[in-house]
Amino acid sequence: MKRQLQITLGQYSERGRKPANEDFFGARVPQGDALALKGAAFAIADGMSSSEAARLAAEYAVKGFLNDYFATPDSWTVRSSAEKVLTALNRWLYGQSMALHDPARGLVTTFSALVLKSTSAHIFHVGDSRIWQLRGDTLEPLTTDHHVWASGNRAYLSRALGIDLRLDIDYRSLPVEVGDLYLFTTDGVHEYLPPRELKQLLHAAGAELDTTCRAIAEAALAAGSPDNLTVQLLRVDALPMADADSVFRELTALPFPPELDVGMVLDGYRILREIHTSTTSQLYLARDEASGRDVVLKTPSVNFDDDPAYLERFHHEEWVGRRINNPHVMKIIEPTHRRRFLYHVLEYLDGQTLRQWMQAHPQPRLGEVRALLDQIARGLRAFHRLDMLHLDLKPENIHIDRHGIVRIIDFGSVKIGGIAETASPIERSELVGTKNYTAPELLRGEPATTRSDLFSLGVIAYEMLCGHLPYGEALGRGLDAKRIARLHYLSARIHRADLPRWVDGALERAVAIEPQARYTVETELLHDLLHPNPAFGEHRARPLLERHPTGFWRSLAVTSLLLNLLLAYLLHRG
Repeated sequence: MKRQLQITLGQYSERGRKPANEDFFGARVPQGDALALKGAAFAIADGMSSSEAARLAAEYAVKGFLNDYFATPDSWTVRSSAEKVLTALNRWLYGQSMALHDPARGLVTTFSALVLKSTSAHIFHVGDSRIWQLRGDTLEPLTTDHHVWASGNRAYLSRALGIDLRLDIDYRSLPVEVGDLYLFTTDGVHEYLPPRELKQLLHAAGAELDTTCRAIAEAALAAGSPDNLTVQLLRVDALPMADADSVFRELTALPFPPELDVGMVLDGYRILREIHTSTTSQLYLARDEASGRDVVLKTPSVNFDDDPAYLERFHHEEWVGRRINNPHVMKIIEPTHRRRFLYHVLEYLDGQTLRQWMQAHPQPRLGEVRALLDQIARGLRAFHRLDMLHLDLKPENIHIDRHGIVRIIDFGSVKIGGIAETASPIERSELVGTKNYTAPELLRGEPATTRSDLFSLGVIAYEMLCGHLPYGEALGRGLDAKRIARLHYLSARIHRADLPRWVDGALERAVAIEPQARYTVETELLHDLLHPNPAFGEHRARPLLERHPTGFWRSLAVTSLLLNLLLAYLLHRG
């Protein structure tokens, strides 16, 4: 049985002894898929008192965050979504302040937010508002005040929203347990109530958390607080989780299609021919009898009808294809008929794979290769912008149609950031892509990043130009970290002496063993394949072992043999 995230929320805010309340708080707990994919969000802000627009700054920050966070793509991680939203909010607040030309009216505020998604809490913080966690008998602050102490023990904010164009916001994530209490306070509360008293008030909390929030604020006021008093409190009553049986039933709600033959009709699609079959799926050219449009049906392999991890990936493939709208990524189409079986409907592409193109163009011009790479990079960028990693980029998964349009055509290994951070009873092992195209860090069991996809793109660029692989056939499963570290790049100029040294340098950087040594974005590689990079112009004379290890050891063996023969000859004469 599926459980959803369940939360009890309490809130209270008053101006206290100040003439106006410059604090603001808010919460948003969506329902259904939005709760599962984006979580629930809570925020508190305290406008800087030296500013006439303090209240407005706090209100804009909280409302803007709660509205815009849930407008970000479902595929983004919590951190990616929140940081992009907060960066935009900070720029807007700062821009408004600069437009006023009056620091006294600037829009500056502290900001602290918590997003509860799946079984994790994600904290975002800047300024001196606080978020606390009470678990059992332990009350712990989850944020650190951003203060600068001046003379007379007076503190000033060192960081806040709207104070500077550059935003440095604290982030942390931690696991959540049922029964956890999360307390939000502005400085008018926590600077006048010691943690021991806060904990006592929280332990006394009953079913009505609003009452507890009011009691905390009144205690701070009684302790002499001259400031605004804002308290927000939430209790985690249940965490989202589904047992394996219910997840499997959901994944198998649609049965696998029967074996398809030419002329058969499946849900209004007439099978014209089989395009491709593998151990994991089948592709069929079909015609939508209602519209007359040719499409491709992708059906799952019966070899995996009882494998929940495979079924989840198959469902996710359609989820990905529906969300990416890019001319260089194959489209997955909404079925025009009610589906009675499990399959995907893909756009039909008439043309060839990049592998077939490479076989027909063994010595392509650099300009041709760069033009194709530019299209592949555009498609790959569409994945990365949605917080997705492709993780199986290779020539067989790239299609070139009759008009020269390049598309990435397979999403079976895609890692979706927003889904990867949700708890599931299904064991989600990170897939390792195809031999020789998989980034070395994945072979070492390290997490994938966008640079992992860029490694695959670099291998493809090298192979398109040379017809060979940058590490030969040496890069694949079974390699430990020590053996990977001993791998050496084979200069592209071994295979094509006509390639400029700066092109070879760009390729070498693109396929560097260590991720931090590679390009950070696709456009850097494309730029260096078109414009000579001075860093690659004058290469040092690299040793033969580094340039061509096979040739080095062959030469060493021949030299050793000749020396042995010479020694034997001299001994014989002696």
